[in-house]
Amino acid sequence: MKDAHNKAAEHHESAAKSHRAAAENYGRNDNTKGKEHATQAQQHAQNANTHSQTANTKSTQQK
Repeated sequence: MKDAHNKAAEHHESAAKSHRAAAENYGRNDNTKGKEHATQAQQHAQNANTHSQTANTKSTQQK
């Protein structure tokens, strides 16, 4: 369960970094790079959600 929580946290951090990079690129009117980083952020967020759900399921089963 701890591993799933750690994986979720790592993906949340990666998503945040990608969101910040996307915002910076959009701010410089580099829409191509902005979209690339936004797509990466979405992928990291989806992975974080998957790991969070796994951790939650394991936590519930241990109760």
